[in-house]
Amino acid sequence: MTHRAILLLAVLAAASSACSPRSPAASPGSSVEAPSSSSGGSESSLPAPEEYAHRLDDPSRDAWQRPEEVVSLLECPPGGRVVDLGAGTGYFLDLLSQAVGPEGRVLALDTEPSMVDWMHERIEREQLRNVQPGTIAPDDPGLTPGSIDRVLIVNTWHHIEDRVRYGEKLREGLRPGGQVLIVDFTMESPIGPPAAMRLTIDTVRSELESAGFVTRVLEETLPHQYAVQGSTR
Repeated sequence: MTHRAILLLAVLAAASSACSPRSPAASPGSSVEAPSSSSGGSESSLPAPEEYAHRLDDPSRDAWQRPEEVVSLLECPPGGRVVDLGAGTGYFLDLLSQAVGPEGRVLALDTEPSMVDWMHERIEREQLRNVQPGTIAPDDPGLTPGSIDRVLIVNTWHHIEDRVRYGEKLREGLRPGGQVLIVDFTMESPIGPPAAMRLTIDTVRSELESAGFVTRVLEETLPHQYAVQGSTR
């Protein structure tokens, strides 16, 4: 199973546990993430998106993910170009589309072709005319240099292997004044990936600074997550 498949199943499990009154809260450091299994090199390790997309996008997820707040933290410039990196089923796309406006552009990027196919259907269904989905490699966001204003990375940063080099590629893709926003699970969160996979705020800041960003921790009200901003110099 790919890292991206594991991530999506983790979000699914988190959403399910958050909305079920019969689900006991996981203790700090425990995991509600689905166990990994070998895909034999296959990238088609996810089940059909329609089997679980309605749960990933269930409104009950909003209680802990707080998508409106996350998008407001991104400070999308009207008419700007914004990337949703690891966009999955497109949970944030409607809000991002509204934030940049009709003159802006949202690039919804994911490593899983099945997710990109699902986003194509969502974009057509919701008439998100300024959103363009695309498939990317696990180690490269594939951004044109100096073309992007904002990059949103939610529940994904901890799955990237060489994060400093990946951060350098993100910085190369940003315009002057561009920003990256990383939202990920705290070490104490009762939901999310296994404790061994989680990253502290200091680790995220150090990785972004090593990639050439100026960082700061943003004030937010997310119950299980933090938000770290990286800005170009």
